[in-house]
Amino acid sequence: MSLVNITMPKLGEGIMEATVLRWLKKPGEWVNHDDSLLEIATDKVDSEVPSTAEGTLEEILCNENDVISIGSVIARIRTKDASTEPNIPIIPSVQTDTYVQATIEKPQVITQETETGVFVPYQPVQHEIPVRQSNARFYSPLVMNIAASEGIDFSELANIPGTGNDGRVSKKDLIDYLEKRKSGSIPVNTSIQQPPSLNQPNQPNLDKNNQQDVSAQVMSEDFTSAGNSEIIEMDRMRKMISEHMTRSIATSAHVTSFAEADVTNLVKWRERIKGAFEKREGEKITFTPIFIEAITKSIKEFPLLNSSIIGDKIILKKDINIGMATALPNGNLIVPVIKNADQLSMLGLVKQVNKLADNARSGKLQPADTQHGTFTFTNIGTFGSLMGTPIINQPQVAVLAVGAIKKKPVVIESEKGDSIAIRHMMFVSMSYDHRIIDGGLGSKFLAAFVRALESFDINSSY
Repeated sequence: MSLVNITMPKLGEGIMEATVLRWLKKPGEWVNHDDSLLEIATDKVDSEVPSTAEGTLEEILCNENDVISIGSVIARIRTKDASTEPNIPIIPSVQTDTYVQATIEKPQVITQETETGVFVPYQPVQHEIPVRQSNARFYSPLVMNIAASEGIDFSELANIPGTGNDGRVSKKDLIDYLEKRKSGSIPVNTSIQQPPSLNQPNQPNLDKNNQQDVSAQVMSEDFTSAGNSEIIEMDRMRKMISEHMTRSIATSAHVTSFAEADVTNLVKWRERIKGAFEKREGEKITFTPIFIEAITKSIKEFPLLNSSIIGDKIILKKDINIGMATALPNGNLIVPVIKNADQLSMLGLVKQVNKLADNARSGKLQPADTQHGTFTFTNIGTFGSLMGTPIINQPQVAVLAVGAIKKKPVVIESEKGDSIAIRHMMFVSMSYDHRIIDGGLGSKFLAAFVRALESFDINSSY
């Protein structure tokens, strides 16, 4: 008989912690190898953690709603035969000096492919990360980056109570501290130089030291005398989306370019073959796989759009993994990723698009399904929008959106002269990071995408 430690498994690049949602087994219960022990939530998706041993669940070391670092011991199982189930040593929290140093000095660690989930979680690395002082507590890369972006130095960070292992400050501890500081219950360290104000013209120049958080102001109002109002608590995913989108705007220099595409041939082709396609392949063909195929062709022509920025380094991605923004039944958004999209046929793209979309809407996505995206595509035309200005899914450098397809009178140029015809037209837009993508390159990429759509072979046999 021996005790085997069950640790929080590695759930993908860039995922440093997970929240315990629910334990599926109780102490004293028999657990088979690969039985689901608990449900967890990451910044990307919810999933179950399987047992790596067989035996009796001896002890549960964390509670529901606890935020646990990857590699931390979460339970212990008493096995029958020590020779068949090795006793896994307790793995220390990843919040160690080694990981902090790796985040600063080793690009292969910093690259943390955090682009998967909706918009999914990411840890900004462009900020100057404070150097750890001697005899100070250890801090995870995520905590260090949040502290740097919020103007918190080590002297202030050291005074924040921690609920993690050995009293370490977790992401939740830091977020709680920031909320209290914004509400005025904790004074702001005025010695910290705050970033310049981004106030719009004709807006009052508010000093951050005196500025109240908007949400705190709203919550402090007396709604009983303010007419018909309702306070709705954000769910976990909506909070993450809010956080990630706000940080993306603060991280990248967003620029958006627009173009209009004549997709008449594409529309007619789909109408002609969709019935036979579904009957033959058992899959419905939408416009999404066609758009993704055009994106992969454009990326091969302009590969810089398939990259990330780490500090002052550009990480050019060789794999073309297209994130596909998918609306969930509850109104939230998630981005499953089609890996190596450029290597798939049209049929392969159709199957991947349909499978990932179905899994997303039914809650069956796995963490790996939202990881390693290198470029994101979103179809806002599905909801009737003509065009939009999408926000970059960090740490990528571009996101492309297509609007609704509408019939319009268009001037057609030919050798015989100009004429007016009714055509299926669609606006496309792309937001890109102006730190490395200039307007010329962004416009050329968008033009290449439009050409790929307009030159679609109406006689294609898919």
